[in-house]
Amino acid sequence: MKTQQYNPSPLERSIAQAIVALQNDIQNQLPGIKITGSKTVMETDNPMVHFQLEDAEGDYHEVVIRVIQRIDDPEEA
Repeated sequence: MKTQQYNPSPLERSIAQAIVALQNDIQNQLPGIKITGSKTVMETDNPMVHFQLEDAEGDYHEVVIRVIQRIDDPEEA
């Protein structure tokens, strides 16, 4: 079955939720960085995950991950 909805697609939402669920694992891969918070924006095309971070020097940063599903390519099917 071909995907009918892309804006946002259920797959995009599921991937964004999985990224948030893995934030402890992500933090374990970032020595000296503490994830102090996260926020999702799911109702928009290309859902986003915002991570608030604190580095070893006490500076605060924000990283935004945007999840984009490309339209099915019939050439790759």
